[in-house]
Amino acid sequence: MNYRNLNDLNTTILKKLHLIPRDFDLVVGIPRSGMLPANLLALYLNLPYTDIHSFIKGYSYKSGARKQFFSDNEYKKILVVDDSIASGSALLESKKDLAHLESKYDIKYCVIYYTPEKGDLADYALEAVPTPRYFQWNIFNHTTLEKACFDIDGVLCVDPTDQQNDDGVLYQSFLLNAAPLYIPGCKIGTIVTSRLEKYRTETETWLAQNGVVYDKLVMLDLPDMQARQKANNHAGHKAKEYQNSQYTLFVESDLGQAKEINRLTKKPVFCTQNFEMVYDAESLVYNLKSGKHLPFLRRFALTVRDGIRNSKKRLEQKSIAKTAATVN
Repeated sequence: MNYRNLNDLNTTILKKLHLIPRDFDLVVGIPRSGMLPANLLALYLNLPYTDIHSFIKGYSYKSGARKQFFSDNEYKKILVVDDSIASGSALLESKKDLAHLESKYDIKYCVIYYTPEKGDLADYALEAVPTPRYFQWNIFNHTTLEKACFDIDGVLCVDPTDQQNDDGVLYQSFLLNAAPLYIPGCKIGTIVTSRLEKYRTETETWLAQNGVVYDKLVMLDLPDMQARQKANNHAGHKAKEYQNSQYTLFVESDLGQAKEINRLTKKPVFCTQNFEMVYDAESLVYNLKSGKHLPFLRRFALTVRDGIRNSKKRLEQKSIAKTAATVN
């Protein structure tokens, strides 16, 4: 598991800034993850910047104004920036979008983080970070969140106050009206909470109202708050579900619980209390599956998996075509 936060991003850019030539005229970010590193690079290089769609339309962001149109001869050398390369598809798509401007501008491409096998797709690639990996600025939109467990209070919504946490009317009101915090932009796997099972209806109502899409909701099957406090096994309850081999990440709000969940499962836990990844205890099996150890085995497994999926897809297409031909 490789994780980079905002401080890491800034540090990498500062350390590798000397790799970027100083004759660029404009920095262009690839939305949305590329806008943050593009902004930082523009700041340190003292250059104007814009996003790729605005650049195509002919305007940039300048000091003292939100957007200003620029003339054809104002900029000549352009640095297009994204935060990372994994498969390389996003960068290739951006190159395709800008292909019609290559005769007008000298366009170069920069990524901050790259997988070792894809770094040559960019003109400037600053730091190799193999997959699997998570970045602080897009972790809640990561494609693997379908294999993640999520806590609720302190993650998806705010924590209840002591007054609200009365195991009664005030608590029910909180469950239905809690302010949202970090709502994922994609479907997540299993929500694991220490909320009591008797509050399932209120919890499911809130999740639906706030657009949280998930596979399963696991709650604590105890009669009341006193029983929950007596058991005092929040981390153990969450670790029990997370221990299932299908899960690759747990998102937890409390740092102490995050460390305990990691200790029990030996799998990474992302903590929203400090936006850091807790991975003090490591599993050999998890590291083999994730590619931290013997990464060629993971690459081979992914190649085999993709081959099987493609074969199934071709067979399905042939079956559909055969059925259509028979009907006709």
